[in-house]
Amino acid sequence: MAELATALGRARLVTVTGVGGVGKSRLAARVVARWASGGPAGAPGWGRVELSAVRDPQFVEYAVVEALGLTDHTTRLPREALLEHLAGRRALLVLDGFEHLVAACADLTAELLRELPELRVLAVGRRPLGLAGERLFPLAPLGEDEAAELFTDRARAQGVPVADGAEVRELCRRLEGIPLALELAAGRLRALSPAQLLRRLDDRFRLLTGGGRDVLPRHQTLRTTIGWSHELCSPDERLLWARLSVFAHSFDLEAAEYVCSGDGLAAEDVLDVLSELLAQSVVSREETPAGPRYRMLDTVRAYGAEWLEATGDAGRLRRRHRDWYLGLATLCELDWFSPRQREVAARVDAELPNLRTALEFCLSEPEEAHLGQHLAGSLWFCWVGCGRLAEGRRWLERALELDSRYERSRLKALWVLGYVAVLQGDTVAALRALRMCREQAERSADPAAVAYAEHRTGCLALVTDDMARAETLLRSALDRYQEIGELNSNVLMGQVELAMTRAFQGDLPDAVRLCEDVRRVCEDHGERWARSYALYVLAYAAWRDGDAVHARELLADCLGNAHGFHDLLGTVLSIELLALVTVTQGDPVEAAVLQGAAGRMWPSVGLPLFGSAHYNAPHESCEAMAREALGDERYEEWVRRGARLDRETAVARALRKDGRPLPALPAPRGPVPAARSGQREPAASPTRKGGETAG
Repeated sequence: MAELATALGRARLVTVTGVGGVGKSRLAARVVARWASGGPAGAPGWGRVELSAVRDPQFVEYAVVEALGLTDHTTRLPREALLEHLAGRRALLVLDGFEHLVAACADLTAELLRELPELRVLAVGRRPLGLAGERLFPLAPLGEDEAAELFTDRARAQGVPVADGAEVRELCRRLEGIPLALELAAGRLRALSPAQLLRRLDDRFRLLTGGGRDVLPRHQTLRTTIGWSHELCSPDERLLWARLSVFAHSFDLEAAEYVCSGDGLAAEDVLDVLSELLAQSVVSREETPAGPRYRMLDTVRAYGAEWLEATGDAGRLRRRHRDWYLGLATLCELDWFSPRQREVAARVDAELPNLRTALEFCLSEPEEAHLGQHLAGSLWFCWVGCGRLAEGRRWLERALELDSRYERSRLKALWVLGYVAVLQGDTVAALRALRMCREQAERSADPAAVAYAEHRTGCLALVTDDMARAETLLRSALDRYQEIGELNSNVLMGQVELAMTRAFQGDLPDAVRLCEDVRRVCEDHGERWARSYALYVLAYAAWRDGDAVHARELLADCLGNAHGFHDLLGTVLSIELLALVTVTQGDPVEAAVLQGAAGRMWPSVGLPLFGSAHYNAPHESCEAMAREALGDERYEEWVRRGARLDRETAVARALRKDGRPLPALPAPRGPVPAARSGQREPAASPTRKGGETAG
């Protein structure tokens, strides 16, 4: 740990290498934690990116953005967002499990280090990145004393105290001090003594060597270790081990019972067999916001995948995996409009690696294109409501590149793509997708697809300030929804958007009537996401009526929900309006701070306030009042201080209860460009620089 910390202090790129199971990730985590909490003064902030579940090199940058907690919804590449976020900051980025994505990770790392002189990277994998200036930190297996200490400690954890004697020392030597091998061996102590382990270990090592003499010794050792554990399993345990390898990252019990059962393993037996794999440390359990989940180490999963391929059953298992997650997405789409909305968001977040694997399978099989389109379209609530528009657009575009014999799946993918493009500010792509959807829907007599295409075209007119056309299209779409009996979060958002057109045209009573109806329906169904946007409109109306206290209450509710769903658009709109309410209540300093915080968020959303004169009016009113009260110089200074707040801090500050002290503001650390206001730019752009939102 001391040597790695020293290496990090001397080199900007340090790569910890070694055999799988040797403890690279644990060592890196311990050193980084010490570096961050107890290291030298001014130690940098840090973020860890787990790449083992990423299969497509194109999504490396998305994984880094997500791990750093960035919610960037613009059409720009994630790399651009990373460069902007990390510019001028002392930071340590940990890339863990990159060995299957070496080229993509090396390319990204090289550019980040070149453009960000204050950045350091700690890479953790089985091979170097191969970059100039890279300092390698090879991690050797444990020494004999350390290996014995680890083995006896893990034995005690299993409830089987073992003395550090001759047999334990021999076992540790035979396992060559590899922590993974030692932990797997300790997991068998409930059934076998160290002496029995030694006798079985001798046979298994000779049986499962790594191949010829040209194979690296460390690869032979790892394969021997995993293979030995595999051989000690019962036939049912080996079978489940192999079948569990189809899961990406983690899984829950219900998924394992469906995907892995049949053809020699009954569904009702999966729990018992899984429990044995847990006892042997082949599978581990972890608690998540979505409930208990299970996962295998990557090396263990890879070994199981080889056995699955050898059985000739891999194709069937991958289809069962796809079927389960297609069904899960369909169920979650229905449950999004229910009291389980937050649970759905947590579930989809936990299952995203498996959903990606299912999408990849569909898009790689010629006969599965329609299922890929259906799956990508059914996940609209994930792309739009949970802050993943950029990734959603990529899947939707890939799915729509393929021919499909099923028109309905294609139409759904088209209107969802149009919706995503509208929120990204990409007018050309939005119009193209929505026009195509409507034309094909009319030819195939699909009234639901016609309604959705018309709705999202009206949404585009709203954010581009064409209020008359927006109102006409949205009213027509809502009529169509009523005719076909459609009621869900999308329909309610259409009513909120119609209310916005009425508010912007001066009819606040009608806007309030529409949004009160939305709030009532949402509360009847337990819906929180669309409700938050209705509260935003109601808060604006309350402020216009002179009731700033009620407006603040509504906005606090709105902001709490939007932030909980990672909906950056709802978050920043709420903070903008809270700033206006705050200056009205006589606190121009805090209003300027909130405007600065919002200004920092907008580049990750798109054009500030869509470049819309209507959406921009509250911002301009707030700025005018704050400038008049503070003067230009003091106003700009408080805006700059607000711009230094990260999103979590800004939201906590905006949600403060009356009478509670405000979070401290960062002290000035040098010049920060003042937020620009009053600039009008095109409300949408078809380029990669266009906007993107999550609401």
